[in-house]
Amino acid sequence: MKRFLLVLMLFLSFSANAFARDVMFNVKSYKYHSPGCEHAHKCTKNCIRIDHTDAQRRGGIPCKVCGG
Repeated sequence: MKRFLLVLMLFLSFSANAFARDVMFNVKSYKYHSPGCEHAHKCTKNCIRIDHTDAQRRGGIPCKVCGG
């Protein structure tokens, strides 16, 4: 039983990380971009790398080019 619980916990931790997605979030305009987006590369001053769900919680708006 302990072994099953250990395997289950490992599986859940890996699957949770698989769904985590980082974006580049502009703290001034509240727009977020995929890290590979051309606009994310241009944003050097006000952008931070955060999780996609955190960007949405902060009221972020997805980029019109990449969709965030």
